[in-house]
Amino acid sequence: MPFVQPFPTLARDGDAAAILDQTLLPYRRETRRLATLEEAAHAIRAMQVRGAPLIGATAAFGVALALREDASDARLAHALATLAATRPTAVNLHWALARMRARLEPLAPASRHDAAWAEAEAIRVEDRETCAAIGHHGVELLLALAARRDGPVRVMTHCNAGWLATLGAGTALAPVYEARERGIGVHVWVSETRPRNQGLLTAWELREAGVAHTLIADNAAGLLIARGEVDVVITGADRVAANGDSANKIGTYLKALAAREAGVPFYIAAPLSTVDFACPDGAAIPIEDRDADEVLAVQGLTEDGQLARVRLAPPDAAAANPAFDVTPARLITGILTECGLSTPERLREQCPNPWT
Repeated sequence: MPFVQPFPTLARDGDAAAILDQTLLPYRRETRRLATLEEAAHAIRAMQVRGAPLIGATAAFGVALALREDASDARLAHALATLAATRPTAVNLHWALARMRARLEPLAPASRHDAAWAEAEAIRVEDRETCAAIGHHGVELLLALAARRDGPVRVMTHCNAGWLATLGAGTALAPVYEARERGIGVHVWVSETRPRNQGLLTAWELREAGVAHTLIADNAAGLLIARGEVDVVITGADRVAANGDSANKIGTYLKALAAREAGVPFYIAAPLSTVDFACPDGAAIPIEDRDADEVLAVQGLTEDGQLARVRLAPPDAAAANPAFDVTPARLITGILTECGLSTPERLREQCPNPWT
């Protein structure tokens, strides 16, 4: 049975867009309506939508919203520039905007609004199919591991790369959901992913899907890997360079180092739209630095069920908040895309350039 998102992360709502507001998860599930370019840009910047594939699709929807009343060359250029400035690391954003530009610039302004919606919808549907393909290829890895174990395959992941981050089953979690459908026992180690705690979203997803999992502090990952309690590490990515170096949520690099030391395979799962063949290596990937206040405070529920923000450090405390790190290709066992499994060295040879 094909995977179906329990709740849509992004959908058209007349001449607007509807998103699942992920800043409230896992405590509250609320939908937000985006009616303007500015609202779409805010949703991306404030992480109401997150995950590289979903960011790209939301940007495409934002272009369509921007052209509702004015589809001139100037308005199109403004929309593309506004959305491109929202977040720097996730290359899917820029891939989607380049695709929208290529589709819309040759058209007369009168034809652009309808064409923008059609292209945005195509990106949404294609991502669902891409996630399914990643799950189909990735489950073979879990099948091979299951054949060598009496108990469930123990998967470790980091951040959220499931259906909340995409328009389908996810990237890193797609093989896990495929395994569930095939009756393969899987247990997922879910790291909290400070400071935005996207691991809580992964835990929420897996609970909804009935997949066995355990939430851990980020700093517990190395010990679990060293003790032989992890069979494979699979994470998503926000940008993969031409040489296979991969940027993902901060903390991914540490898991890759621990996995290499312990002889545990480490995989990246991402759509081709995350591969940036124009970026030579990880040193050229821009790393987003976010507001230090994300480190100094945390959001959660009070004992009476109220959503509250609690400060962890004095207001004047110094804090740094790099949002991503880069895992060198030498630490990556393989990269899963809709094309299948590739080693980092053969990525260009095996996969078509998504930008052409």
